[in-house]
Amino acid sequence: GAEQARERLAYDEVFANQLALLLLRQSQRRRRTAPLAGTGELTEKLKLPYQLTGAQRRVIEEIRGDMAQSAPMLRLLQGDVGSGKTLVAVMAMLAAVESGAQTALLAPTEILARQHHATLLNQLDSIGVRVAILTGREKGRARDSVLMGLADGSIDILVGTHAIFQEKVTYKKLGLAVIDEQHRFGVSQRLLLASKAEHPPHLLVMTATPIPRTLTLTQYGEMDVSRIDEMPPGRTPVETRVISEERLPEVVDGLGRHIAAGGQAYWVCPLVEESEKSDAAAAEERARVLKLRFGEDKVGLVHGRMKGTDKDAVMTRFASGELAVLVATTVIEVGVDVPNSTLMIVEG
Repeated sequence: GAEQARERLAYDEVFANQLALLLLRQSQRRRRTAPLAGTGELTEKLKLPYQLTGAQRRVIEEIRGDMAQSAPMLRLLQGDVGSGKTLVAVMAMLAAVESGAQTALLAPTEILARQHHATLLNQLDSIGVRVAILTGREKGRARDSVLMGLADGSIDILVGTHAIFQEKVTYKKLGLAVIDEQHRFGVSQRLLLASKAEHPPHLLVMTATPIPRTLTLTQYGEMDVSRIDEMPPGRTPVETRVISEERLPEVVDGLGRHIAAGGQAYWVCPLVEESEKSDAAAAEERARVLKLRFGEDKVGLVHGRMKGTDKDAVMTRFASGELAVLVATTVIEVGVDVPNSTLMIVEG
């Protein structure tokens, strides 16, 4: 009866999804684009601070192999935080620039876009690769100069947020699009970005979210998957402890010692059912208590109901070291790089 009908509906839904992904993959394979094999010239000049891991080298080979084809690449790059995904993406971007094409790097938040921009400038400026940024904050003359640079080809790599989708943004020759944190961008946005180029660009999608193989097939069936399953040497192993709710005062004392030693910490409040309202309330209450203990100017708060600009402002204060504790709901899952924050407390 009803149970069988539900099963049948579920089957039809999964089947339709699989079929759509298969068709998408086939149409992707049939499309043609400019191969970007690269010359190796810029890669040679790039001074790496450390040796690439075996996993990074393997994944770079897979990506470059795809980019050398005339069918556009559609590859998902999965690797834990700190496994060196960004460096792999840089190698792909250099292959595009060596081949005379431009690259767009799309980040889910402005603060992350600015971090990527700073990292790329630092690595690539000295070897003559021109990197620019475009977010909602770039206005007037600065914005116009970026738009001109994209159109005349003088900008090699554009880093940005959704702003790089806008219709006024035209590229001279967009060859590669890199998307950071895939789950924030739907298929429709992937298509929008693809429409910015005369030929569909090669597409590399990065995520730190561990994606089980079964889910890879259902959610990203149109993509090939590369995994970085090895960490660079010298990383401190992460220590995880489970502490009961009754010992919360001890946790707060431990946090106090961590801050006194100059460290920073995230305090993540749990998802209360599925309502953002109750999440925000839980986080606000925790922030209030921690402010009483550590001081108003040491504790920041971000949650899903805040405006993007307000969230970014708090994140920036945390990244600069002004705030010692960042209380958050799961909105912080889209990473920002705060090396000094070596403690995360997650309330269950």
